[in-house]
Amino acid sequence: MEVRFVQRGANVDDKLREYMEKKISRLEKFFRKILNCQIVVTHHKGSFNVETTANANGVILRAEEDATDMRTAFDQSLKNLERRIKKYNSYLKDRAQLGTAEAFSFSIEEEAQAENEAPVIDKVKKVEVHPMDPVEAAMQMELVGHEFFMFQNAGTGDINVIYKRGENSYGLLEPVK
Repeated sequence: MEVRFVQRGANVDDKLREYMEKKISRLEKFFRKILNCQIVVTHHKGSFNVETTANANGVILRAEEDATDMRTAFDQSLKNLERRIKKYNSYLKDRAQLGTAEAFSFSIEEEAQAENEAPVIDKVKKVEVHPMDPVEAAMQMELVGHEFFMFQNAGTGDINVIYKRGENSYGLLEPVK
């Protein structure tokens, strides 16, 4: 499994890098075909943010955690990623038992009943999308008080989603063609 490190304002020494690689390699006991993992370490205002992302044969699993210590942030992020893998695995097992998907064979410990339930979509909302640039979409999102906003990008014509990442930062989701 390939492990890639991205450092933004932080320096991961060799000892910590080896520790992270050893711990992240444990994910292979949950998914046999993890193609690669990425660990993004960011240092901002005295706090470390560690984002771990695993590509398990096309399924992207991601977890993120903040802490004052880089190692603690990594450990918490890895714990969250393992929990998400277990939850996704139980979802796949449920689908396989219903006969709606191919059989999957991942071996993990059983989680609590609440973790085994598949997500339920309880509301569907139809939205008019209007052409606008991402800055205008961010302003519209703030005006309606939402955490995300779907719009048609005036520059590309594609449907995009803008979302809040922090107090004054945003993320933009663009489709890949």
